[in-house]
Amino acid sequence: MADLVAPPSTQMPLPEPDDPNRWIGEVSRGDLFAMPVLFRVLIANCVVLLVGALLGTALVTEMRGHNRSSVFIVFILTGILLSIVVNFVLLKIAFDPLTRLRDTMRRVAAGDMSLRAPISGYDPDADELATTFNGMLARLDETTRSRAAQILRAQEEERKRIARELHDETSQALTSLTVSLALIEQGTSDPTARERVAHAREVAHQTLRAIRNLSLDLRPSALDDLGLVPALRAYLKEYQQKYSIPVTLTIQGFKERLPSETETALYRIVQEGLTNSARHAGATQVAVDLTERDGAAYVRLQDDGRGFDAHAPAKKPGTEGGMGLMGMRERVTLLDGHIDITSQPGKGTTITVTIPLVSATK
Repeated sequence: MADLVAPPSTQMPLPEPDDPNRWIGEVSRGDLFAMPVLFRVLIANCVVLLVGALLGTALVTEMRGHNRSSVFIVFILTGILLSIVVNFVLLKIAFDPLTRLRDTMRRVAAGDMSLRAPISGYDPDADELATTFNGMLARLDETTRSRAAQILRAQEEERKRIARELHDETSQALTSLTVSLALIEQGTSDPTARERVAHAREVAHQTLRAIRNLSLDLRPSALDDLGLVPALRAYLKEYQQKYSIPVTLTIQGFKERLPSETETALYRIVQEGLTNSARHAGATQVAVDLTERDGAAYVRLQDDGRGFDAHAPAKKPGTEGGMGLMGMRERVTLLDGHIDITSQPGKGTTITVTIPLVSATK
C-alpha cells in the first residue's frame, strides 16, 4: 500500500480540526444545512423539547382545577411519538449522504472502479469524506493505469527481444542445419541414409517455420520497421495459410506512421480478435476494417463464428477466450478509447474499437 501514496507535493491536504466558530459563521449566514449532523440533531431536539414544554405548560394552565388526567396522558404519549417521528425523519435525511457513500464503497469494493461518491451539497462532513474517497480512487486509478502501461511496454520489449533472438540466432542455426543436411543428402548414395537425412531435413524445415511463426506472433519486425499496415498485411498472409480462413482487409487513411503505442495496440487487437475467431469461434471467414479519420483510429472485426452471450459476466483470465477479450479492453482503456463487442450464439461476433489519436500522442 505504500506505493499508492502520492508524493508530499501532490497529497490531498488533511482536513483541519472542526472549528466551532466556522459553523457559527455559517449559521449566521442562514445556511442551516451547512452545519454538521451533530448540531442539526441537537437543534431539532431543542426545538421539539421547547415546543413540548410550551404546549405542556399551556395545557397544564388550561387544565388547572380540572381532573383530566386522561387528556394529560394522551398529550404525553403524543409528544413522545411526535418526537420520535421528527428525530427519525431528520436522522434519515441527515445520514442519507453517508448511506449513499457506503453503497458506493460497497460497489467499488465489488470491482466497479468507475464509480465516484456523490456530493450532497448540504453535509460538509459527508462531502469532505466523499471528496477524500474520490481523490483516493482517482490516484489509485492513475497509479493502476500507469503500472498497466509500464507492464505492457515491458512485455512488448521482452517480446521484441525474444523475437529477435529467435530470428537472428535460432532461425539462422536451423537454416544452416537445413543446408548442411541437404548437402549430406546429395553426397550419399545409400538409399536408407538418404531417406533418414531427408526426414531430418524436413523436421528441421518444419521447426524453422514454427519458430518464424512464433517470432511473428511475439513481435513482427515489420511493425517497428515499416509500420502498422505492412505488419498487418504480413500477419494476415501467415494467418490465412495457418488456419485456412479467408480474411478481407479494408484500410482507409493511415498515410503516416502513428505513435508506437497506438500501432502496437491496434496490431494486438486485430491479432487477438483473429486468434479468437480461429480458435474459439470456429469462423469460416473474417472481415477487418481499419479506418483513420477525424483524429481517431477505428477497427472493426466481424466473423461468422458460433458467437457467444456478450451480456454474460466476463470470463476470468486463463479461461477459453477470456484473456484475449480482457487484453483488448485493457489496451483500449489505456489509450482512452472505446470498445464494443456485439455477439449472439450462432450469429457471429463483431468487435468495434475507437482510439483517439490526439490523446494517444500525448
